[in-house]
Parts: sequence; structure tokens; C-alpha cells
Amino acid sequence: MNDPLAASGIVVVDKPQGLTSHDVVARLRRIFGTRKVGHAGTLDPMATGVLVAGIERGTKLLAQLVAHDKVYETTIRLGASTTTDDAEGDVVDTHDASAVTDEAIRAEVARLTGEIMQVPSKVSAIKIGGRRAHELARAGEEVDIPARPVTIHAFDLAEMRRHDGVVDVDARVHCSSGTYVRSLGRDLGAALGVGGHLIALRRLRVGPFNISDARTLDQLEDAPALSLTLDEALTRAWPVLDVTEEEYAALAMGKWLEPRGLKGVHAAVGPDGRAVALVKEQGKRLATVFVARPSTL
Repeated sequence: MNDPLAASGIVVVDKPQGLTSHDVVARLRRIFGTRKVGHAGTLDPMATGVLVAGIERGTKLLAQLVAHDKVYETTIRLGASTTTDDAEGDVVDTHDASAVTDEAIRAEVARLTGEIMQVPSKVSAIKIGGRRAHELARAGEEVDIPARPVTIHAFDLAEMRRHDGVVDVDARVHCSSGTYVRSLGRDLGAALGVGGHLIALRRLRVGPFNISDARTLDQLEDAPALSLTLDEALTRAWPVLDVTEEEYAALAMGKWLEPRGLKGVHAAVGPDGRAVALVKEQGKRLATVFVARPSTL
């Protein structure tokens, strides 16, 4: 039996430096010959690494994937602040960071670990009054972005290099969705009184999708293929709930099932091994969050 979702799924791209996430989507549209391409979790042009893209019905899954934790490798330069909190912006302030000790850096990193309140970068894609913060900033308007809660699960320091009055700090960050690593660099520099910004950022993981899953755009040009089918993506990203044929048919129509004591979102999989929907218990119902295979297909 032909699967109407055979061309739908996830492509994990190793984004190169210099391209926007939208640039990557445009390339993927040409490579896969479809307009139905989107991405989960924007990477700035300077950043490289894991960009999760949805193809065809895989685009419907992206809103669920955005909520997953992420892991980054970054280099923070202490001793200078920029307009964008990364190396792409103009330097607005410099301080000699030679006297900043390793112990002081580790102490402030510890304070930026765990559940914290973070103010996103002024050139972020966050919306303020219906407009993107970066649009307001580039139009010369004052941007007042409220702090919001994020979780830094781990902020692990590696090498620290000192030269020309700056300190370059290599780190690995495991954080919740909505965290701006640029803001971590900015806030670390501010806490140390010398300013800070990112000079390198590479995303290693989005939820269960790792850099080892990723392919470059050139590799995809040469051999276009999904990284994971929709079934594979659903069952990797969420725990599996086996359902009967009757329950499968009900979920395909968007109907709810009796609750069964589940915690969090699960991928409902039928006897044929195909995922029909993401489900979550809501009150006294096991309801669909996303229907992968609606009965109308």
C-alpha cells in the first residue's frame, strides 16, 4: 500500500555560517521541489549547526519540536560589547579584561545556571507589540524587552584564552527552548564589568536530533533525502503509545480516547507501526495535539 506521507518528514541540516535560516529553507525548497518547507528554531547567520526542517506534512510538526531543549557550543569574548551581542554587530564598548580571573568567570557562570530570568537580545526575532524586536532596533526605535524565565541545564566551561586585553571563553550550553545564548554572553560580560559577546556559536542538538543526523546543503543537493520519515521523527522525539486499529481510526478523525494515566505528550502508533498522532491527557480525555495521518488523507 502506498503511503501518502512517504515524502513527508524531517531534514536535519548542518547550517553553514553566513546564511539565514530562511536562506536554508529557500535552498531546501529547490532541492526537494516543494514549497512546503519550514524550520524549527531560528539560527542567526553567524551560527552554524543543527537546523531542523520539515518537508511537506513534516512542517505541521515543527511547532511541537520548537519546545525541545537545545545544546550549543559557543565562544564568548569578554572585554567588548556589540550592538547585536555577537560578532556581526558594531563594537559599542570595550574594557581591558586582563584582570578577570578564571575563578570570577566560573562564579558568574554558576549564577547564570539553573532557572534564570533572561532579557532576549534587542536584535532577536521576539515580537514586541506585534513587531519583531530586530525590526524595531534597526528602525532606530527604543526596544524594551521584558525578562522571561529560561532554564540553563548546564553551562560548562572549557578552554579560556587571554590575548590583547580580552578573554575568549569556550563553553557548552544545554538550555530550554526560548534561551538566547547571545544574551548569556552579554550578561556574563556585564556581570564581570567588562562586556561580552559571542564570536562563535554552533548548535549541536535540538531535542533528539543531533549534529550526527545532520547533512550539509551540498550533500543534500547531491542526494536529496529525508533524515527521518514522519513516523521516525515522531517516535524518536516522543515516547510511544501503542493503540489498537479502532483507537487509531478514532485519533485519525481527531476524536479523543479514554485517559490512561500518561504524563506529557506521546506518539500514538498503530499495529502497522505507523504513527497516527501526538496525544496528551487533558482533563478526563486523551486528546490529539497533532494528527499526523488524518482520515482525510
